[in-house]
This record gives sequence, structure tokens and C-alpha cells, in this order.
Amino acid sequence: MYVLIGILLLGILIAVHEFGHFIAARISGIEVMEFAIGMGPRLCGWTGKTGTKFSLRAIPLGGFCAFYGEDDVEGKTKDDPRAYGKQNVWKRIFTVLMGPMMNFVLAIIVAVGVYVCMEQPIVEPMITEIVADSPAAQAGIQPGDVIIAVDGQSVLDGTTNGLLQALSNDGEQTYALTVRRGETTFDTSAATYWDEAENKYRIGIAFMGHQIDSYRMSFPQAVRAGWNYCLDAGTAVFDALKGLLTDPAIREQVAGPVGTVHVVSEAVRQDGLIAFFSLLVMISVNLGIMNLLPIPGLDGSRIVFHVIEAVRGKPIKPEREATIHLIGMLLLFALMIFFTFKDVMRLFN
Repeated sequence: MYVLIGILLLGILIAVHEFGHFIAARISGIEVMEFAIGMGPRLCGWTGKTGTKFSLRAIPLGGFCAFYGEDDVEGKTKDDPRAYGKQNVWKRIFTVLMGPMMNFVLAIIVAVGVYVCMEQPIVEPMITEIVADSPAAQAGIQPGDVIIAVDGQSVLDGTTNGLLQALSNDGEQTYALTVRRGETTFDTSAATYWDEAENKYRIGIAFMGHQIDSYRMSFPQAVRAGWNYCLDAGTAVFDALKGLLTDPAIREQVAGPVGTVHVVSEAVRQDGLIAFFSLLVMISVNLGIMNLLPIPGLDGSRIVFHVIEAVRGKPIKPEREATIHLIGMLLLFALMIFFTFKDVMRLFN
């Protein structure tokens, strides 16, 4: 069941992405030959009133929205006014761009919906561990205590962020701390020291959020929180792309479709719907950003060709562009097969 949930998540992302292309094409008057979810053999489908074929295909690892005359390597439709290449270049840019844009829209809508519908915890930063003989231990702090102020400034913001930020300064420093223990409070101080194992300055405590209450966000609050969550997801994508070039450990963690389904199914099994929606947002942002990269075969590459055409006033030879996209798609499929094999081997190991 959880594997099916993982496949469902990918199916939703693909359907929304391709629907972006489809609806933009319909608005622009571009003829759509087929709207397909999945790849490989056609399982079922129907033909719409406009002649578009809607298909569900056997391999749930992608989808496509095929336009009339698109990637016509042989040039059979080069003189046909209905052909994709004969349409206004700005209409084509709009049609290609709407796929990734719909992934961003989906991510924001889901993130905002989660924040609106789910109660948010109000927590206090409760001490869970004290390093022996550390400044915090010498200051009399004990597990179960709650630090409520640092240097006279309250850190009780309903999360653990306030305390984390207050104690995040680098270098040697002495903090004035106000600590609550049960019904009483007391003031103390603790200096930082260099922790070789943690590779940072600290006072010698570990803490976690202890829930004391909960609340529901207003809609404006949810919009702001959802937007920030999507921005964080986008930042994580760019950090990961940078890590692919510099960090072998990150390269080892790269997963294909099978690995993604496994991660989603395991997360949903452990944490339920909240994990499903969180991953839906993160992967949707990921899909939108990746498709905007100028990689042959992806939307970003098509946009580059269309922009070049708009600047030059004439297109690059359709046969040449189609060949580049075809080679890119073949390489992407080869990568997908490679990562799928790697995912399967990782599961067996």
C-alpha cells in the first residue's frame, strides 16, 4: 500500500506538470496530439472532442504532452500552419514554461493548505542532555530545565529557533542565562568552549522542543509559512546540485524513480499524511527547478531555443533542434535506467 502511495505521489506531480503544458497549449491555440501519464505501452485512454488522445501508460515514471509537429526531424510538417514550430514563439515559450510553473503552484497550494488545516505545536526548548564538566554543567543547568532568556532577551517564540539563534555566535563568549526549573527561575551564566567532535563553539547542552500547546495559523500566516517552506525546498535543491559537483557523499545519495518511491513509502509509513504532503511539496519544487535547467530534452532547453529564436527573429533549423532534444532524451533515459538499477541494488543491500 505504501509503495502505491509513493507511485501516486509521482503520478500527481507528473499529471500537474503535463496539465500545465496542456492548458497553456489550449489557451494558445496549439494542437495537442496526446496527453499521457506514464511511459511505455498504452494501457487505456480516450480521444477528446478536439482530437487529443488522453492516455495512461504502463510505466509510471514520467509523462508527456505531445504537440502537433513537435520535434519533426524529417520535416514532414514544416509547411503545415498547425505545426508547433509555426506557432508564435511567445506562445511556445508560455506553453513550455507552464509545466514547471504548475509544479511551483502545486507546491505553494499544498504547503499553504497543510499550514491552514493542521495544528501547529507551541514548544519550549527543554534541555535533554548536559555534557559532563561543561560550562553548562558548572552553571548548574540540568536536564529538564528550560532556558527562557539569553542575555536578557526572551527566546520563547513557540519554537526552538529563538534559543538556537541566540547561542549560534562563533567564538568565545559568555552568555547570561535565565533558566526555569519547575515553578522557579534562576539566573546563571555559561561560557562557550570549542567542541572538537561537534566542530563548533557551544556551552555543553542539547535541547529539543517540548510541546506545551498548539494553535491554527490564520490564512495570511499560512501563506507566509507555505511560501517560506517552498523557498527552503528550492534552496535545498540548489545546495544539492552544488553538492553533486563537490561532495561524493551527496552523489552517493542521488536516487532515481524507484528510490524516490521507496523514500516516500517509508516516510508515509512512519509519519502518515504529513510526510506525504511535505514530500509532495519538496519534490514538486525539485521537479519544477530541474525542468527549468537548460538540459537538452527538458523544458529549460526548449525555452532557451525559443528565446534564441525570439532574439534572432528566426528559429534554429528544426531538424537540428529536434536532434539535440532527442539526444538529450536518450541520455536522460540512460541516466534513469542507471539510477533505477542503483536504487534496486541499494534496496537489496
